[in-house]
Amino acid sequence: MAFDEKFSVAPMMEWTDKHCRYFFRLMSNCSTLYTEMISADAIIFGPREKLLNFNKEELPCVLQLGGNNPKKLALAAQYGQDYGYSKINLNIGCPSNRVQNGAFGACLMKHPKLVAECVKIIKNNCQIPITIKCRIGVDDMHEVQGLDEFIDEVSENGIDLFVIHARKALLNGLSPKQNREIPPLNYNRVGLLKKRRPDLKIVINGGIKSIKEGQDLVNKFALDGFMIGREVYKNPYILSSMDRIVFNSEEKIKSRYKVAMEMADYIDKFMKKEEGHVNAVTRHILGLYNSLPGAKEWRRVLSEDTRFSKNGDILRLATDNIEEFIHTRSLILA
Repeated sequence: MAFDEKFSVAPMMEWTDKHCRYFFRLMSNCSTLYTEMISADAIIFGPREKLLNFNKEELPCVLQLGGNNPKKLALAAQYGQDYGYSKINLNIGCPSNRVQNGAFGACLMKHPKLVAECVKIIKNNCQIPITIKCRIGVDDMHEVQGLDEFIDEVSENGIDLFVIHARKALLNGLSPKQNREIPPLNYNRVGLLKKRRPDLKIVINGGIKSIKEGQDLVNKFALDGFMIGREVYKNPYILSSMDRIVFNSEEKIKSRYKVAMEMADYIDKFMKKEEGHVNAVTRHILGLYNSLPGAKEWRRVLSEDTRFSKNGDILRLATDNIEEFIHTRSLILA
């Protein structure tokens, strides 16, 4: 499936599940969405249907895999292909303790030949494209020579798109949260990589807070796209402008109210098909009215009052209330 990764939403553990991705897709038809990182072992030996099942509306959607065993990764990628994912992305950037203990994620940047072998075997057993998400380096790896050698080795096996988080990963002494904040951002390093390897597609990630910031980096360094993670999760409605600004789409922007009503309908369908809780869905949409009057109460209702809900009515009621509150307040202030 061909699509343009001018903008993508980053894979985020315990956040970008299928409910979250469905919500994001309601606001942007063109953005590329990613699953959470799923280990190859979990897919092969665990609850595969639960892990890989997704809504077709989410497409284009990339399955991100974690692992270091080429044969297991190839098998997991085959399953992802069979389920209908658009691409496979290998996680070579996650700094979490769990990933380190499994000897994959960011620590694999130290082993480019192993990553290349993984890519080679996956490509021999899978027809959909394979991409890599990594850091600019890890621990004491040289940010210039180390990254260049990693990219050159892996790209030899047919990888032409790399998503680069513009920070090093420091695996000893920093938590995953600290690794997202403490190592300094070095956007210039990503730009130098693109200048040296213009034949590759390079997508930049890390610390980007807005569409303008992302586009400025793309233009400055002649990059192929940008990725935002936590800022989109915190302020998801920025996605509503993404198609127009980044992809030059003329499709009408949906109102927050329209998005919320469509999510309420989604909840109705979800509760009929699966055993679950309404807040498994609503927890992802708490930022929809962020910074608007009444947002705090809207979040409270969706956080607390959904525990015993059986359908989307609580979301409909909360949304009607905040829309009325915003309208009344605007009349008073007019």
